[in-house]
Amino acid sequence: MQRKGFAYQPVKENPVPEAREFPYVLNDVAWAREHGYGTDIQHDLSELRKTDANQRYFRGLPAKQQTAALTAANGSRPLTVTAKTPDGMLYQRSPKGCQSEADATLYGNLEEWFQAKVTVDALTEIRHARVTEDPRFVEAVKPWSACMRAAGHPYTSPDDLRTATSSRRHPLPRNEEIALAVVEARCAHTSGLAKTAQALDLHHARRLARQYTAVATYRELQLNALPRARQLTRKAGTSS
Repeated sequence: MQRKGFAYQPVKENPVPEAREFPYVLNDVAWAREHGYGTDIQHDLSELRKTDANQRYFRGLPAKQQTAALTAANGSRPLTVTAKTPDGMLYQRSPKGCQSEADATLYGNLEEWFQAKVTVDALTEIRHARVTEDPRFVEAVKPWSACMRAAGHPYTSPDDLRTATSSRRHPLPRNEEIALAVVEARCAHTSGLAKTAQALDLHHARRLARQYTAVATYRELQLNALPRARQLTRKAGTSS
């Protein structure tokens, strides 16, 4: 980006380490006791986005320069690097631009990396769907629901709970959010749902890895990129 006349500051991939996802059921009592459902973390992330140095810099550019900056980062047409998800959705990107240059430098083969990443990213959602549709998961939800109902929260499933809380016009008061999250996490363990979900997640991840060679390719490309990344980091350190 500097070579093309623009400033860019590297940022942490996860600037709030406490941020976590619970795709099946909230299963960490200590985390729930501190963060509830993570509304405090979402607030922190929102504030970070407002103060992000790169976003502030981009918003401060004139309109023509903003367009030029986007082209510098993402390249221009034609979008000749393509990849398909397992369900056939097509993704395209330009082989030019700083993002493609960085990926090609780190991973060696831009097309191979792009296809592997698109596949692996899509498989996350596929894996989650397979777990929640698995009869063993459906059966394990029943005692969790009974536990929640006994605690005064008549939800049929973790998804039912998410839908109910997210559809509220006003968010839960902080103390109620934490109390509900703690109950969910405790029920996840006492009902066995947390253990079942973890086992099924691993089971379906392994099945998908056997089904899609892109998973192994993705890991191999990442491992091979490590020494290049270290070398680039050392060069950047010496040049500064």
